[in-house]
Amino acid sequence: MNRKLRMGMIGGGKDAFIGAIHRIAANMDGLIELKAGALSINPEVAQDSGRSLFLDEDRIYTDFKTMLEKEAAMPAGKRLDFITIVTPNFAHFEPAMMALDKGFHVVIEKPITFTLDEAKQLKAKQEQTGLSLLLTHTYTGYPMVKQAKQMVKAGALGKIRKVWVEYPQGWLSKMSEREGNAQAAWRTDPKRSGKSGAFGDIGTHAFNLAEYITGQKVDKLCADLLVQVEGRLLDDDGAVLMRFEDGAAGVLQASQVAAGEENALKIRVYGEKGGLEWAQQEPNTLLVKWLEKPTEILRAGGGNAHLSSYATHNCRTPGGHPEGYLEAFGNLYRNFALTLQAKIDGGKAAPEALDFPGVEEGIRGMAFIDTVVKSSASDQKWTKFEI
Repeated sequence: MNRKLRMGMIGGGKDAFIGAIHRIAANMDGLIELKAGALSINPEVAQDSGRSLFLDEDRIYTDFKTMLEKEAAMPAGKRLDFITIVTPNFAHFEPAMMALDKGFHVVIEKPITFTLDEAKQLKAKQEQTGLSLLLTHTYTGYPMVKQAKQMVKAGALGKIRKVWVEYPQGWLSKMSEREGNAQAAWRTDPKRSGKSGAFGDIGTHAFNLAEYITGQKVDKLCADLLVQVEGRLLDDDGAVLMRFEDGAAGVLQASQVAAGEENALKIRVYGEKGGLEWAQQEPNTLLVKWLEKPTEILRAGGGNAHLSSYATHNCRTPGGHPEGYLEAFGNLYRNFALTLQAKIDGGKAAPEALDFPGVEEGIRGMAFIDTVVKSSASDQKWTKFEI
């Protein structure tokens, strides 16, 4: 390709946290340009947001349906390549289905849809169209997470036996949803967020990370969801015991009432020969713990001969230069862009570029939410993970 990919955005107007993150990530490698947007359901905010991003006036829309209709009718030299959807959970499905139907590739925030049934319908639509979909499970974009996955896949740790993954936050330790916090308001509202709060929001990240690194799928689980802040409508705390298909056992904890914590996502994976430990707040480091020799400390950094090609492909700077959340997000967009470029040119991207989460991970995330809620409400100890 001799041009940038053209992106349209639904949601993510001014003062929206995640929309700005997506735009930074998409812009990081110079492969993508934002050309159109329906950035808010509030017409005034949509227009102000579009102008602040210097979009052409005729490509600033006040509703996503008009945007998709008009953009689909544009000539090939102007038409959008893909649509990014950064609306609250309840407003993912309809624009994603319409975007695919109009011939646009899709980037979508997690969880992928509002219900498991919607996720299945979205998969069917994607398969029908043959278009690509990126689900922004950010943490899979970190180089050392990629390194951990490749080490497990290569058998460096032997057969995997144990997984501990935790995601504590403290930002909902108060009833912030009734104190003017817009993010808290929709994330704790069953009508907009779905049937789970903390586990739909951050528990799905921990679950995805566990399955991504181990390469194993959860087969059954035993969950305990709690509402710790009196009056809240959805879970803000909980824990899950997990059994994986290949025999490993796991523990997953997620909380948004761990007062004082920020985004302390952490995972430990143990096999017969040793273990791995990675923490999101120190993302450039991967600890490798061996049964019969000292712990190794692997560090991210371009040109590092000790790392896999999947890790180095996602390193942006020489060792010692911190790379974090924005770079991981940027890696998802870059890999998606490389995949689209190859597809548009009639080829196929390298395996390292094809390594990003999509509709399958989205379906498993929705099934995780359903199974956790079902298990927590049941007196039965274990609940089968079903899709």
